[in-house]
Amino acid sequence: MIFDTHIHLNSEPLINDLSINLKEAIDAGVNCFLCVGYDYASSLIAVEIANKYKNVYAAIGVIPTEYKSWNDNSYMWIEDLLRNDTKKRIKAIGEIGLDYYWEKETSIINKEKEMFIKQIEIANKFNLPVSIHCRDAFQDCYNILKEYPVNNKGILHCFSGSLEMAKEFIKLGYKIAFGGVLTFKNSKLSKEVLKGIKLEDIVLETDAPYLAPVPYRGKVNLPKYIKETAIYAAELLNMDLKQFEEIVYKNSLDILHVEIKYEI
Repeated sequence: MIFDTHIHLNSEPLINDLSINLKEAIDAGVNCFLCVGYDYASSLIAVEIANKYKNVYAAIGVIPTEYKSWNDNSYMWIEDLLRNDTKKRIKAIGEIGLDYYWEKETSIINKEKEMFIKQIEIANKFNLPVSIHCRDAFQDCYNILKEYPVNNKGILHCFSGSLEMAKEFIKLGYKIAFGGVLTFKNSKLSKEVLKGIKLEDIVLETDAPYLAPVPYRGKVNLPKYIKETAIYAAELLNMDLKQFEEIVYKNSLDILHVEIKYEI
């Protein structure tokens, strides 16, 4: 029982063999997937995939690194997709947030903040949680989430911050997502965070086709590889795998407000 809370089924190469990739993941014990958009085109495809496959849901939004495509009217297509989502396949706004790794200019940082805040407002307008992309910007991300609270909270995707920072986000009501990076030898911080927070605050993800876990590091990350992360996390916590998966699965269903369905 695994919920992949962040996957890009809408990206190459996964989309090229989508049915095969999903079936292999299901055979490995993955019950649900959140297909995450990062711009208009990918968000549109995420919704199309979610409408086609019963256990795939969508998140739509604009990632901070796509700031060049954002303008005063960008929010309109997000709201249009949400209004037309009669089957309620869209379960989150994302991935949204802040990314200071590539960009350091004040004007760009300010635009990222503007994008983040506007998409938080959309999440609240439509009563949805958020999927947060945060890289080298944890204090600013935290400050925004505290000043502009998300009513239905959400998930810190691919979290790479400190244990102390993780606990602060958790206090605000957010879950912390762990993926393939956890299995890397040099991921001491991720391991410390996993061991230092409560089970009720943990969810799993692949971020596929990126960041494949060991022993597939460096290769295309396939949906089925999330099982490796689950096994590794359970071992780190000295837990029975089934018990770990059940708790984390429930966490994912709760934070994304998804009803359990098993047939793809």
